[in-house]
Amino acid sequence: MGGTEVKDGLYYSKEHEYARVEGDIAVIGITDHAQNALHEITFVEISDVGTILKAGDECGLVESMKASSDIFTPVSGEIIEVNVELENAPEIVNEDCYGKGWMFKIKPSNLAADLSKLMDAEAYKSFIESE
Repeated sequence: MGGTEVKDGLYYSKEHEYARVEGDIAVIGITDHAQNALHEITFVEISDVGTILKAGDECGLVESMKASSDIFTPVSGEIIEVNVELENAPEIVNEDCYGKGWMFKIKPSNLAADLSKLMDAEAYKSFIESE
């Protein structure tokens, strides 16, 4: 375990979600720091496709043997896809939170403004070290 992985090129929230921009879509998930804190994830629930969210809105839940944690979207927009694999295999979040363990995709409505409020990798590293 080389400590917490923080990937460059992503945007991070204080609630430990990340946003990865792919064209005009944002892919949202929880960070390595968050999945480490939760330990073995046993359940993931995300709001339905078509849900309209504002940045900071609660939009799901992650449960582990240790705790449950709400998921908050770091960007505003409409959920256009939910990672259905997590319904049957929530442990994917522990194994690959930045890859196969993504949680949902959102069509952003105010991307530039939302991203400007999030942290880059360096700022997020400092944030989790200061927690």
